[in-house]
Amino acid sequence: RMSKHTDATGDVLLERKGCAGVITLNRPKLLNALTLNMIRQIYSELKKWEQDPETFLIIIKGAGGKAFCAGGDVRAISEAVKAKQKIAQDFFREEYMLNSAIGSCQKPYVALIHGITMGGGVGLSIHGQFRVATETSLFAMPETRIGLFPDVGGGYFLPRLQGKLGYFLALTGFRLKGRDVYRAGIATHFIDSEKLGMLEEDLFALKSPSKENIADVLDAYHTESKIDQDKSFILEEHMEKINSCFSANTMEQIIENLRQDGSSFALEQLKVINKMSPTSLKITLRQLMEGSSKTLQEVLTMEYRLSQACVGGHDFHEGVRAVLIDKDQSPNWKPADLKEVTDEDLNDHFKSLGSNDLKF
Repeated sequence: RMSKHTDATGDVLLERKGCAGVITLNRPKLLNALTLNMIRQIYSELKKWEQDPETFLIIIKGAGGKAFCAGGDVRAISEAVKAKQKIAQDFFREEYMLNSAIGSCQKPYVALIHGITMGGGVGLSIHGQFRVATETSLFAMPETRIGLFPDVGGGYFLPRLQGKLGYFLALTGFRLKGRDVYRAGIATHFIDSEKLGMLEEDLFALKSPSKENIADVLDAYHTESKIDQDKSFILEEHMEKINSCFSANTMEQIIENLRQDGSSFALEQLKVINKMSPTSLKITLRQLMEGSSKTLQEVLTMEYRLSQACVGGHDFHEGVRAVLIDKDQSPNWKPADLKEVTDEDLNDHFKSLGSNDLKF
């Protein structure tokens, strides 16, 4: 049975197909960047489908083929804050509540992370049970470049990746492509993009499927895929370096480790890190260290505090200007140097917002 809730012109399409509820992010020209309105629609439908005995799984995908979701619409958030609108409180609060709802969803949740999947797009997928990458998948958490931090639960999933891989991805914004998204543990399955349509049809056609039935279908497609099967993980040869250099518990020591290592890989990462917001780097390292022993909801509560501090500060707006508005790629960070970011500054970012805290 088919039931459409929105017309094909909305930013999110919500429909029932066979046994599944399907969410399509529908802003292809803007790489399906996430708005507060989209978050609200997805959240309310997710909650309905979770309770609906006819809905056995939830599929989320992006329209247009280029992107699953390139992230939250941070430019709109920066502009709203400057115009003294309250959207930054609501956006992050409701986005993180959606991330949590996906993490605790009682129905199998399948994210088709075909194309660009960054920031907020990762938050819509990573906490779900199944994440299906294709050869066009492009994953990154590039927030330190815009004076933010890898949020949407990054403090939960990044430190749980192999070794210190998550710390490396968080601090450098390194991009993983194709099968590497699966090899890194971001995706649970990898299939050829030309098979996506068939996969969806096979999922819709399942009769009252269990989680295992859904896993069987995904496993079959995964096993069939041969693209880049014999190539090793792009970071495989660097994992030892990543694990040793990024195991330090201060940003200054990580930088010193990379310097001392001196390999071309280490020096390349050093160059990248030196372009990032010093405040963002320090926040991010602490976020991951603390998040490694917290639940997803505890992490999201911590990240909500960080989001409000960043939005109220200088670097986020400067980063959005340099990367997304003027595109001169030369942000003027304040403070401009790691050693000027004090422990007191850091503690301020992490402190409780009292009655404004995000609560679950």
